[in-house]
Amino acid sequence: MDAPLSLNSEISFFGVGGKQAIFFIGSSTRMITKAIDSKDVHEITLSSEEFEKREKNKESIYKGFIKNRKQGDFSHISNDEEILRKLIHEEDGKDSFTAVVIQGISTNHISYLKNHLKVWTRQLAHIYHYYIHGPSGNALPKVPSPMNDINIEIKVFTKGQPTPRVINLQDIDNDMQTQYIRKAASTFQFKATVEGTGFVEGVMRYHPFLYEKETFPPDLNDFMTTDNEADDESDYGLDVRPARGKRPIFECYWNGRLIPYTTIDDFDWCSCPKKSRVLPLQCYNRVSGVLFTNDKFQVTTNKLTFQDLEIKLRDRSTVFSRISCGFKVQRTIDIGKEFSTWIKECYEKCDKQIKFSGFSGVCTRPELAKTRQSPWSVFNQIDWDGKTFKTGQQVKIIRTTPVFVGTIHRIMLYGGDHEDNCFATGGEIEVSQEPKSLYEDLKCVPLSKIDRAATPKMIKKLIEDEEAKLPLNMVISWPEGDEVTPNEIRPAGKTIGDIQIEIINKKGEMISKLPGSISMGPRKLFVELKVILHGTQGNKIINSHISQHGKNWPYWFKRMENIRQLGRYTLMLNVVLNESGNTKFAGKPLPSHTIDFTITEAAAAKFSIGMLEGPFCIGVPFDIPLEFQDEFNNASKPATETRPIIEASGLAISYGGAILKGNTLILRNIIAKGSLGTTTGKSFSLNITVPGLQEDTNTLKIRMLPGYPYTLMISDEVGLSVENGTPCVFDVQLLDLSGNLTNQSKATIMCKFSGEENLPVYKCDCFNGQARLTGDALFVKDLNTAGSELLANIEVQGYKDIKAIKRKVLLSPSTQASTMQLYYLKDNERVEIIDDSEITKHAGGKIENLEFEIKDEAGRKVDITQNFVSKIKVNWTQKVDKDLACKNRLPDIKVPNIVSDTKYCHISLAQTTVSLSFHIRSIHGKPAQIRCWCKGDSQIKLGEKYFSQILVMLMDEFGNDIVKMPRDSLKDLALSGDGLLLEETIRGFGQACTFDVEGIQFSSTTIGAKEMCVKYKDITCYVRFELIAGPPRKLSILGFLPNEVVSIHNDASLGKPMLVQLVDEWDNPSSQADIKIQLAKDPGIRLSPAPTPVKTDAKGQANFGKLSVSGKRGGVYDIQPKGFLGRYVLVSPKIKVTITADSTKPVKINVERSVETDWLLVGSQLPDFKVSVLAEDDSRIAVKGSQIIMKIWIPTDQYKTLPHPKAFGYEPNKKTSEEGVLIFSGNKAPVNAATYHIVFEYNNSIHRLHSTVAAIDVRPSYPVKLVSMMPPGTPTVSNTQKSSARSLIRSLQLELRDQYDNAAGLDVTGKVSVEIMCSKKCTEIPQLIGGTRKIEVQMTKGKVVLQNLLLQENSPGRDGQEYLLRCTAATPGLRNAIPPFDVTFLFYNDSKKQSQMAALTRERDSLRKTVNTYKSLFQTAQELATELRIAVNDTAREKANLQEALKKTKYC
Repeated sequence: MDAPLSLNSEISFFGVGGKQAIFFIGSSTRMITKAIDSKDVHEITLSSEEFEKREKNKESIYKGFIKNRKQGDFSHISNDEEILRKLIHEEDGKDSFTAVVIQGISTNHISYLKNHLKVWTRQLAHIYHYYIHGPSGNALPKVPSPMNDINIEIKVFTKGQPTPRVINLQDIDNDMQTQYIRKAASTFQFKATVEGTGFVEGVMRYHPFLYEKETFPPDLNDFMTTDNEADDESDYGLDVRPARGKRPIFECYWNGRLIPYTTIDDFDWCSCPKKSRVLPLQCYNRVSGVLFTNDKFQVTTNKLTFQDLEIKLRDRSTVFSRISCGFKVQRTIDIGKEFSTWIKECYEKCDKQIKFSGFSGVCTRPELAKTRQSPWSVFNQIDWDGKTFKTGQQVKIIRTTPVFVGTIHRIMLYGGDHEDNCFATGGEIEVSQEPKSLYEDLKCVPLSKIDRAATPKMIKKLIEDEEAKLPLNMVISWPEGDEVTPNEIRPAGKTIGDIQIEIINKKGEMISKLPGSISMGPRKLFVELKVILHGTQGNKIINSHISQHGKNWPYWFKRMENIRQLGRYTLMLNVVLNESGNTKFAGKPLPSHTIDFTITEAAAAKFSIGMLEGPFCIGVPFDIPLEFQDEFNNASKPATETRPIIEASGLAISYGGAILKGNTLILRNIIAKGSLGTTTGKSFSLNITVPGLQEDTNTLKIRMLPGYPYTLMISDEVGLSVENGTPCVFDVQLLDLSGNLTNQSKATIMCKFSGEENLPVYKCDCFNGQARLTGDALFVKDLNTAGSELLANIEVQGYKDIKAIKRKVLLSPSTQASTMQLYYLKDNERVEIIDDSEITKHAGGKIENLEFEIKDEAGRKVDITQNFVSKIKVNWTQKVDKDLACKNRLPDIKVPNIVSDTKYCHISLAQTTVSLSFHIRSIHGKPAQIRCWCKGDSQIKLGEKYFSQILVMLMDEFGNDIVKMPRDSLKDLALSGDGLLLEETIRGFGQACTFDVEGIQFSSTTIGAKEMCVKYKDITCYVRFELIAGPPRKLSILGFLPNEVVSIHNDASLGKPMLVQLVDEWDNPSSQADIKIQLAKDPGIRLSPAPTPVKTDAKGQANFGKLSVSGKRGGVYDIQPKGFLGRYVLVSPKIKVTITADSTKPVKINVERSVETDWLLVGSQLPDFKVSVLAEDDSRIAVKGSQIIMKIWIPTDQYKTLPHPKAFGYEPNKKTSEEGVLIFSGNKAPVNAATYHIVFEYNNSIHRLHSTVAAIDVRPSYPVKLVSMMPPGTPTVSNTQKSSARSLIRSLQLELRDQYDNAAGLDVTGKVSVEIMCSKKCTEIPQLIGGTRKIEVQMTKGKVVLQNLLLQENSPGRDGQEYLLRCTAATPGLRNAIPPFDVTFLFYNDSKKQSQMAALTRERDSLRKTVNTYKSLFQTAQELATELRIAVNDTAREKANLQEALKKTKYC
C-alpha cells in the first residue's frame, strides 16, 4: 500500500536537499547514525575543503570513508572538540539515532542562528510537519499514528557555555501547519490522479469568521507575533486582516517534505465565481489547503521548486475526486458542486456574521404568545454580511403586497442576557411604514425579511411612488375672460376676471382632500387667494379670500376692479389644510401658484410744463419739457402724433421738433427772434397748446436776452493812410441775429495785415458789443519812396460763421534814419565793412580811420548834428567823441593779442532799429620765442635710440604758436648736447608744431639726466632726458651676497624676503615687467611655501617672500633664481644654505606611566604620568603647566587619534625638581564604562603637538542596585476574566548597575524573586497565576526579563488599593546586598473603573516623562554653559600665550 500523504522512506525522511542545506550553513558535516538492529555506529565526515583538495589532485571528489565504531566510543575525536566528544558520550542507552553535526558555521549565519533560534526551528517544524506528527498533523487531541514516533532535537552549542540550547521539533506548536490544522472548522479532502501513476492528495480547511475577526492564521513570515490582543489596556482589540489576503491556497509537499517555492493559487472548481454568487467573496478567502504528491513529479536539484506539478494538475486529463470518510466519491459527482456545497455549509454553520450592538434595554411584546413575550433585548445596530443596519435607517421588506418600506424603530433579539455586543443568526426589527405622512403603522418582521439587495435609491423611489398620492399642482382657468398672465403689464383700473381652480396629484387625479389611512380621519383642502402690492416700504395685501370645494362646484374666486395704484403685484393662490390655513403637510409645502403682474398708467389726459434751463437768448435754441398725466394723476405718455403750438406777442417763435422721453415730451430747438432795444433783455409771455387733451393750454413767463454774435460792423467804410512806423486804429461793433448789440464779453476781434513781411497783429476784447482795435506801429524795412499798399483783414476769433471785413491801408516812407555804412583804410585803400563780416589783423595792432554814413528810407543822407551824435552807440569804447562823430568818423579799434580770441564790434542808433556789427580776428606775428618737448616718455635706454619725437614750436611775442614756416627756415635749426650723436638725428617740419627731431641717441654708459640744446637763429631751448638701464641680461638677489652661506634651523625662514632684481649688462637695475622668474634648488631641501614662477613688477623685481627651508641637517644646499626673456636665460649667483638643529623647537612629547595597566574601574584613580617635550636635538624644552594638557575621550570613527572637542581635560598638578618635566597625578577615571583614548597635547601658540594615543579600558564597578531598563509606569489591573485587564507586566527588563549607573553584572548569575506586597497593613494580597504571591526568575549576565505576569482570575485584593511588586536579587558572591526594585500598581475589582484609572495613570506617567525631559534639557543647557565657560578660559589662556610670543618677537 502507498504511504498516507506519500510519507514514504524511499528517498529518506530528511535527505532531500540536506547536503545543500548543510554546506549553505557551514563548511563541513559529520553524520552519525545507528539502526535499531545494528550493534555498530556508522560515521562519515564531509568537508568542502576536502572536496576542493581532491578536485585539485584530480581524485574522486565524492568518495569517502564510513567509519564503524562502538556506541559511545569517542577515542578518534581530539580533546579540542569537547562538544563532539560529549555528543558521542550521550549515545549510550539509545537503541537508534541519527545525528547531523554542522561545523564551520559561516559568519553570515552565526548571528541569525543564535538570535533567531525559535524562528528557524519553527520553519523546520513547518517543513517536516507531517513526518514529525503523522498524517493527521499536530491536531488536538493527538491522533495516534505509526509515523509520529520520530523525535528530532535541535542543539546549538556555543563556546563558553557548557549547556547547549535544545529544542524538540515535536514541542513546537506555532508553526504554520499547526495553526492551519487547529484553527480549521471543517475540512474538504480530495485526490487527483495524473497520468495514471501520479497521485496528489489534497486537504482544504475552512477558517470561519468568529466574534468580529477572521480566524485565518496570519503569515508568521510577515507577522512576528500572533497575539491579537490590544497593546494597551483598552477593552477591545480589532482584527481587520483580510483572511488569506493575496496568498495562494495550496502549499505543496513532495514525499512528505515541503517544497517551499511552489504554491498554487487555486483550481477552476474551487475558485470564486466571477459572475453571480450566493456567498460573499470573503468565504472563498477563508480557505487554506495542502497538496501531497508522490515521487512521480519532478523537483529541482535543490528540492525548492516543482518542475511540472501545476501544469499537470491543470491538464484536462487530470481527474479530481472527493474523499469522504476515507473513501472516494463516485466520479459522476462533480467536485465543483461538492466544493460549493461544502463551503456553503461552512458559511451557514461556522460563520457568525450578524453582530448586534448598542444594547439599550429589555422589552416585553404582549402581541406574541405568552412563551415568546419576554425577554427581548433591544439593540440600536446590526452588522450583517458587511452591511450595517441602524435604528432610523430605511429598509425594504421582501415578500409583501403591496410593497412595504419603513424606518427601523428598534432591533430586537430574543433573550435577556445580551447586555453587551453579541453575535447571532436571527432576530426581529420593529418598522414604521413610510411615508409617515400616509401611514402610522408599526410592524415587527424577522431579520431574514430585510431586502439586503435594496439600495437607498430603490427605497427612495418606492417612497416617492407612495408620496405621489399627495397634492402636486393646481389647474387654473379664467371662465369669464380678463385673464392675468405672468409678468403682464396692465393699465390702471383694468378688471381681473373670475378664477376657477382644480387640485391634482402626481398621477393627474383631481383631489379635494388628503389621502391616508382611515384612522387618520378626513383632511379637506381649501384654496386661499391673495393680491399683494410690492412697494418701497414693504409688501401690502390688497385682497384676500378663501374658497372651499363643493359637491357641484369647483374652487371659485369672483372678479376684482379696484386695482388702480401703480406698481408690481403678485396674485398668490395657495392650497391650505382645513380652516387652519396651514400651507405645509408632513413637513412639505402644499401646491401653490403665483402670477406676477404690473399696473401701469392709463392714456394721457393733461399736461404741465417742467423745469426750464436758462438763460434764453435771441437766436439761441432752447428746450421746453411737457409732462403728461392720466385721469388718476399717474404719469402717462402722450400720443405719438401730438404737435404742440407755441405763441408769444413781439417774438417770432419756431421749433425744430419734439422728442418723447418716458412720460415727458421735450420741444427741441425753439428759436425766438425780435428787437430788444437794450443789452439787459426783455420779458415775454408764451402760450403752449396741446390739441386733443381735456386740459390743453398752459402759459409760461420767459425773459429774452441778446443772442450770440452774428455780424461784424466797422464805422470806417474807406481805406486809411499811415506813415511807416505808426499804428493804425479801427472802431468795431458785434450784432446778434436780430441786429441787437451782443453782450458776449469773451469775444476777441483780431486784425491781420498783408502786403509786406513782419507786420504786427492787432487784438482786442469786445465788451457790450463795441471795441477799438489798434496795436503796434506798422514798419516795413527798406520801404521805397512810393510807399506800400497793405490789406487789413478783420475777423472775430472762434466765430467762423461771422464774415470777416477787409480794408486797404496805404503805408508811406518814413523820414527817420534807416541804414548805416562803415569804412576803414587797408593798405591805403578805403574798404567798406559789411554787416556781420570778419576782419583779420596782426595780433596787438589797430584798425584806424573808421568813417560812417546814415540815410533814411528814401536813401537821403541824414544830417549829423550834436543831438543826433548822442544817439550813436559803440561797444569798443564807453563814449564817442562828438566832434569826431560830427565829421562822420569813429574811434580806432584795438586788435586782440591772442590768436584764439575774436573781438565783436557793434554800432547802433538809439530809438531806432539801425545797427551794424562785425568781428575782428588776430593772426600771429614774427617768431620771438621757442618751446621744445618730448612727444612720449623722456626716458632713453642705454645703447638704444629715443623711440619718440622731439617737438619744436616757434611763437610770436604774445605767445601765439607759429605752425607754418618757410622751407628755407629748417637750416636755422641747430642741435647740441654732451655725448649727443648728431649724425643719427633727423630734422623736419611738424604737422602740429613748427619742427620735429628724431633719432636722438647718447654715447654715455651711465644712467642719469642729460640735456639737449635746440636753437633757432638767436632763440634757444633745452630738452631734458633720463638715461635708464638697458635690456635685462642678468639677475641680482637683493639683500644676499653672491655665494653667501646662510645658516638656519629646520623649517626656519631665511630671514629676508627672496627679492630678485633684473639688471642690464652694465649691472644697472632694469624695470622691465612681466619677466617670468623661478627658483631652482637642490632636491635635498624643501622650500615653504613652495615657490611658483613669479613675474617681475614695474620695478623689474620678483618677490618670492620669506621662504622657510627644511631638509636634512648638516648639508649645504644651493638656491639659484632663473629668468626667461625670449630665448635668453637670465641667471644670478647662487645662495648656499646649511641647516642646523634647533634646540628651541618642540618635536615630540615623551610620556612615562607610573603603572602599566590596560584597565581600570570607573571612578578609580588614573596612573601618574610624567610628561616632557623634546626638541630637535633631543633636549628637553622648558614648558609651562598651561601649555600641556591631558585629554581623555571615547574614540569614534572620526576621532581616533585626535581628541574629541568635548574630551575631558586634565592639567599637571604636581611639581618636580626636573626641569621641563610635568606630572599628572591624582586624576579620577571617568564614571562611564567604556574604552577610552588618552593623548597629551602641547600648545605654545606656535607649535602644537600630540603624543601617541594610549588606550585604556574603564570597566564597571561592583553592582550596588537593581534597576529597570525602561520606566515601568504604574500598571492598573483588575481580577476580571479578561487577560489584558489582569496583565501586570507585559515585558520588563531589569539589570544590575554600579553606583555610576553602569551595567555591572556581566559575570553575575543567579535568581530574582518577584513578590506582591502591600506598603500598608492589608490582609487581601493579590495572587499571580497559580495562586502564588511569589515567583523566581533566572538571572543571566546580570540581566533578567519579566514577561507576561498575570494576576489570578478572581484574585483577592482591595478595590483601589496600591500594591508593590518587589523584585529582589538573590545572587551569592556579591560584596554588598542589592536593594530591591519595586513596581507600584493599582488594583480594582471593577474593570470599567480599572480602564479609567489606567488612562489617568498613563497621563500621569506621560506628564512625569515630560517633566524629566525638561529637567534633562535644563541640565544639558547648564552643561553647555559650563563647556562654554571652559572654552572661554582656554581661549583667554591661548590669547595670553600669543601675546607673550608676540612680545618675544618684538612685534607687540
